[in-house]
Amino acid sequence: MAAPPTPRQGDLFSGSVDHAGMPVAPLLPLDATQLQQWQQRLLDYQHPCFEAVARGANLAAGQIDLFSAAVSGPAETVQRLNPLALAAQHLQFWRWPEPQSDGAALYFVLDRPPHLDGHLLLYVGETMQADRRWKGEHDCKTYLAAYGEALQQVGLGSQLSIRFWNDAPAATRPRRALEQALIRHWLPPFNKETRGRWATPFTAGLD
Repeated sequence: MAAPPTPRQGDLFSGSVDHAGMPVAPLLPLDATQLQQWQQRLLDYQHPCFEAVARGANLAAGQIDLFSAAVSGPAETVQRLNPLALAAQHLQFWRWPEPQSDGAALYFVLDRPPHLDGHLLLYVGETMQADRRWKGEHDCKTYLAAYGEALQQVGLGSQLSIRFWNDAPAATRPRRALEQALIRHWLPPFNKETRGRWATPFTAGLD
C-alpha cells in the first residue's frame, strides 16, 4: 500500500483533488515569517519602479528587462504611468449604485501592508468595461481572498485597493499590448505570466 501524501508547506488551499480525482491532503499554511519574506522580495523588486515613475524618470539601463520588439510601442506609457497616482477604490467597488469607472481601462490591484515601507502591485489587468470586469468569477479575486486569509491567520494586516486608468486604448489589441508591457515591467505576482517568478503561494491548484 502506498504511503499517504505528506503535507507540504506553502499552499493555502485544502480539500483539493489531484489530476486523478483523488483527494489531496490538506497543506500547511504559511507562517508570518514566510509571508513577510515573500512580500519583502516583491517590495525590493518593485520599489525602484515606484520611485522612478514618481520622479518621471526612466529606470537605469540594465536595471529591468522590459520589452521585446513586439511591445516596444507602450514603453513611454509604462515609464510614466504611476499606479499610485490613480484613485484608490475598494475591491467591492462594483457593488456601488453608480459606477466609478466605465469603458476601456487598465487596472491595478495593490496592497499597502502596514508592516512594510511601501506598496505591492499584485495584479495588472485590462478590460473593455471597467464597471463589469470585476463581477462574478475572476482568478485574481480568488488569489486575493487566499492572500488576505493567509495574512489574517498570522495577524498581518493589509490595505488592498483597485485603481483604474481610463485613458487606455479602446481597441483591444493595443490595450492588451500595453497590459503585457506593464506586466513585464512590474512583474505582479498574481498575473499568470509572472507567478513562476515569485513562486506565488496563493495560486497553487487553481491553474
